[in-house]
Amino acid sequence: MNKNLDYTITRDVLSEGSDGRTQWFQPRAAILPPNSAVIMMTRSILSGSDLFTAIQSMQSDDGGRTWSKPVAHPATLGRHLEPEGTEVVPCDMTPAWHAASGKLLATGHTCRYLNGKHAPPPQRRETPYAIYDPDTRAWSPWRHLDLPDRDGKFFNAGAGCTQRVDLANGDILLPIYFIPRAATHDSRHNCYYATVVRCGFDGATLRYLEQGDELTCPDPRGFCEPSLVRFQGLFYLTLRNDVRGYVTVGEDGLHFQPPRPWTFDDRQELGSYNTQQHWVAHSEGLFLVYTRRGADNDHVIRHRAPLFMARVDTERLCVLRETERILLPEKGAQFGNFGTVNASADESWVTDAEGLQGDAKKPMDIARTIQRGAANRLYLCRLRWNRPNRLA
Repeated sequence: MNKNLDYTITRDVLSEGSDGRTQWFQPRAAILPPNSAVIMMTRSILSGSDLFTAIQSMQSDDGGRTWSKPVAHPATLGRHLEPEGTEVVPCDMTPAWHAASGKLLATGHTCRYLNGKHAPPPQRRETPYAIYDPDTRAWSPWRHLDLPDRDGKFFNAGAGCTQRVDLANGDILLPIYFIPRAATHDSRHNCYYATVVRCGFDGATLRYLEQGDELTCPDPRGFCEPSLVRFQGLFYLTLRNDVRGYVTVGEDGLHFQPPRPWTFDDRQELGSYNTQQHWVAHSEGLFLVYTRRGADNDHVIRHRAPLFMARVDTERLCVLRETERILLPEKGAQFGNFGTVNASADESWVTDAEGLQGDAKKPMDIARTIQRGAANRLYLCRLRWNRPNRLA
C-alpha cells in the first residue's frame, strides 16, 4: 500500500436550481477517448419516489471543462406504453467505455408505472442497454439483455446503479440483482440476490454467457445494486443492504467469499445502509465512495449526506477511518445515487446531484431541504491525483 498516494478535491457545479416539480437525479459520467466525456442522468418527478422521465445526456469535448446543454432522449430512452396499459422506462443507467468494440455502452434496469404511480406487482424488471453515438449525440433504442429463465428466476432482474468490469478479451462482468417471480409480490420482505453475469458484446448486442455465485443475506431485501471493481489481480464487490453495506472479494469476478459487513479498521460498522456504494480504483490504492450515519446528519433521509471517500484496506476488507474525506458537503439534500469514473491518469470524477427529497421526517416537503441550503446542484467532483493512475 502506497501511503504517499494523495489527491485534491475540486467541485464543479454544472447546474443549479429546480423547477419545483422535477430534479436532476443519478448523474453518471463516462469517458470517450481521446478527450470527450458524456454525463447520463434523468429528471425525476418530485411528487413521488423514483418516478423517472426520459434519460438525458450532455457531452464535453475538452476533457470536462465545458459541457453541452442536457438533451432528453424520449424516443429511445423515454417512457413507452405497453399493451396492458403500463409505461416502461429505462433508468438507473451507468455508461462506460467498452474498449474492445470502441463503443460507449450504458446498462441499467427498467421501471414500470400505471396511472402515474408504480405499477403493482408482479412486474417484470429487465436489464436494458443502449449505445451512444458521439457524432450525433444520440443513444440507440434500448434493448434488454436476454437472461435465461426470464419468466422464473430472472423475471425481476436488472443492473440498476451497478459498476461493471470489462475484461481484456472484451467480455463484460456485469453485476445484477434479481428476485424470482414467485417472490415479487412482496419484494420489501423477500430477499434479492446479487450475482455477476459474464456477457459478450460485439458493439451492437449484449449477450449472456454465464452466471456467477448467487449472493444474499437474511437482512431485509437481501443484496441490491452490486458494484464490481478489479484491483491488483482480484475482484471486489460492494453490496447494498437495508441494514448495512457488505463487501466481498474473489479471484475471477464470478465467485466470491462469503460477504461481510463493511467496517472501519477499528471494527466499528461503517454505517452505510440502504443506499449504494461505488469504487474509485487507482493503480496504487483502492477507494470506496459512500454515505453513512454518525456524521451529525440525522436530519437527512437514510443519512445520505455528506458523500464520503476513504481508502480500503484490501487485505482486511475494511475502510481506513483516518483516510475518510468529504467529497460533497451536506446541505440538507440526499446523495447516494452517484457515479465514479477514472477520467485520466491525473483525475478521477465523482458525479452526483442534490436530491431535494432529503428530509428524514418529511422527504416530500422539499422546502425543508431547500431551507438547509440545497438547490439540486449537479456536481462534478474532481479528484486530482499526486501520482499517475495507470488504470486510467
